[in-house]
This record gives sequence, C-alpha cells and structure tokens, in this order.
Amino acid sequence: MVIMTGKKEDIEIALQERIKELNCLYGMARLAERHHDSMEDFLMHLVDFLPLSWKYTEFACAQIIFKGEIFDSRKFGWTEWRQSARIRINGEAVGEVTIIYMEDPPKTDEGPFLKEESALLEGIAQRIGEIALRIMAEKELQENNRQLLLERKALEEANAALRAVLSNIESEKKRIYENFHLNIEKVVMPVIHALTPGIEKSKQKYLDMLMTNLEEITSPFTSRIFNHYRALTPTEVDICNMIRNGLRTKEIARLRGVSAATISRHREHIRRKLKIANQQINLTTYLQSLPAQDTSSPPPCV
Repeated sequence: MVIMTGKKEDIEIALQERIKELNCLYGMARLAERHHDSMEDFLMHLVDFLPLSWKYTEFACAQIIFKGEIFDSRKFGWTEWRQSARIRINGEAVGEVTIIYMEDPPKTDEGPFLKEESALLEGIAQRIGEIALRIMAEKELQENNRQLLLERKALEEANAALRAVLSNIESEKKRIYENFHLNIEKVVMPVIHALTPGIEKSKQKYLDMLMTNLEEITSPFTSRIFNHYRALTPTEVDICNMIRNGLRTKEIARLRGVSAATISRHREHIRRKLKIANQQINLTTYLQSLPAQDTSSPPPCV
C-alpha cells in the first residue's frame, strides 16, 4: 500500500495532473478510432485537443509536424516557452509534436512545464507513430483489396469475352459444317453419280470408297487417326481407310499398284503404330470402331 505524504494541495495537484494524462491518452484513442482512415484528420483534431492536458491550459497551444505537413492549434504562436518530442516510425524520425505557452506561466520542474508533462509528451509522440503505422497498414490493405476487386472484375470481363468468342467459334464451325455438307450433297455427289457408268469395273471399288468417304465426310475417323496417331504416314492413313471400308490385302495392292507383300508390311507398321502389334485384334474391326469409341482403348478381340 502506497502512503501519499506531503501537502494536501500538492496531492490534489498530482491527482489532477494524473487525471489529465489519462484523459489525454483516452482522448487520443477515441480520436484515432474516429479517424481510423485518415492520418491528416486525426492530427488536425489532435493538435486542438492536446493543450487541454497541460497545467496552464489557458496559455497553451500546440503544433504537430508529420512527414513535412504542419498542423497548428486554433490559437497558436511561437514563444520561448515550449517543449517538443520526436515522432518516430520504425526508429526513423518523421516529425515532431510541440507544446507552447504563449505567456510566461509560473516556473515548475522544467521551466514552466512539469516533469510529468515532459513524459506525457514523449508518450504522445510514441503513440502518434503507432497510430500512423496502423493507419498506413489499413490504407495499404484497402488498396490491395481495391486492386484485387479491379483484377477480379477484369478477369470476369475477360472470361465473358472469351465465352463470347468460343460461342462465336462454335456457331461458325456449325455454319461451315452445314455449308460443307450441303455442297457435298448437292454439288459433288451428283457429279460422281453421273460419272459412275463410265468407270471401269476394276476401279469401281475406289469409286464406292470415295462415295462412302464423302457421305461420312463429317465422321471423325480421319481426324482422329491424325490426332491420336500422328506417326502414321499419309500412305498408311490411306491404307487404313481402305481396310476400314472392307478391302482385303490383294484388293488394296491391286488398287495401289503394289505387291500384296508391300501392303502386308504396311499393315504390320500400322498395327505397331496403333499399339496393337502382337495382339489378337482384328485391324478392320479396330479401325471401324474408331469413330464410335475413344481410340485409347482397343476393341475386343475377334
């Protein structure tokens, strides 16, 4: 238990000064809360509030310098009766807070000022630095959030534009397909039918295969062969097409003007490239199954 000794007047003065200090720190906290998003507004109100916490309030005025900006209390003037404290952020001096008496008051501990007031001023300067740090951190967070919102909006707009482009591409693909199919049906096929009577019997198989291919022109067979098995040569793709249409080795050899042994070698190369070599898988059945299933899984053995 602390027993206070001394004159009653001294004790009362000490208590009054302690109340002023507590009110000052509490008031600073309230101002910082009220002006949490603006250091300028906080300091403008603080500089008028600080003189109320000094003993000779009626003579007191204040000035705060922060990062080159100067804030003066409503009644302000320079005299020799003043005390100051540095404002620091992360150890770096960024300003100064000063209390000034505009008239010469009675002398106390440090000229006209109490020693408690010097300690309070240092605490105020330290608190200003801490509040500045918090406000800067909040502003940085707000700016980051704003940038994120802008980037999100830009991404959404880009996605919407991309979806529109993809939709246009699909529409254009559909239009091209319809026109292509119509041209084959209405232009090319009638010409082939007109040529059919004049084709030699030996070439009839080729004509039949041509007509079948044109009728199935939108079938994914050829594109899937190229997409999934890029190692196949154009000759091997042509032979695959003949095999798929039911032509046997000798018929393919006769149509291509080569020996049956050459076609057999091509068949071996094709099976190896299609990764079905040494498997009991019928090549004709496998090729016919390509449009209807994923080529990554071979058809059942036959």
